[in-house]
Amino acid sequence: MAITLNVEKRDINADLAALRKSGRMPAVFYGKKEASTPISIAVNDFIKAYKAAGESTVVILNGEGIEVESLIHDLDLHPVTSKPMHADFYVFEKGKTLKVGVPLDFVGVAPAVKDLGGTLVKVLHDLEVEALPKDLPHKIEVDITSLVDFKSVVTAKDVKLPHGVTLATGAEEIVASVYEPKDEPEEPVAPIDLSAIEVEKKGKEAKEGAEGEAAADEDNK
Repeated sequence: MAITLNVEKRDINADLAALRKSGRMPAVFYGKKEASTPISIAVNDFIKAYKAAGESTVVILNGEGIEVESLIHDLDLHPVTSKPMHADFYVFEKGKTLKVGVPLDFVGVAPAVKDLGGTLVKVLHDLEVEALPKDLPHKIEVDITSLVDFKSVVTAKDVKLPHGVTLATGAEEIVASVYEPKDEPEEPVAPIDLSAIEVEKKGKEAKEGAEGEAAADEDNK
């Protein structure tokens, strides 16, 4: 399913600060057979589209003299607010497959985590696949119920892919596993020597008594 974004052509020399202040953001689209074209998009529209599309769903850029099918290829975020500052759109060739990293969604409960107290390790967070743009999924589910013990792993070839999508990542690459908890030996606590404390206390009292007697002798002089 494609998402449509309304865009406007942008003057390359336009004041970007003023553009952003108006609620729009600069962007550009380009492709193997498509010249680089600067555009602008309403920030709120882009945020909604990005949440829905990510980087693996077709985005149709639509505007005056513009109608291209693309993928969000790169995104610059503000370092403090994380607000989108600039986006690159890649215009693909129709009828050609694309290799794209698709985010992974881990589903189910791993027995090695639930019953054995292990920790789920997500080795990969996206999986590179190849497909026609129209067949690219927004995300790929990874079933972790096969992780029954600490030797179990989910590899790339174990992940079920949607129709029309083929694996581009190495088939034996580990996607998920379970980390076995290690029991750390408790540090032995040394017993408290009460006799030493008592001797120290008595020594302190004797010292204080001696100091008091010395002070009294000094006063009597």
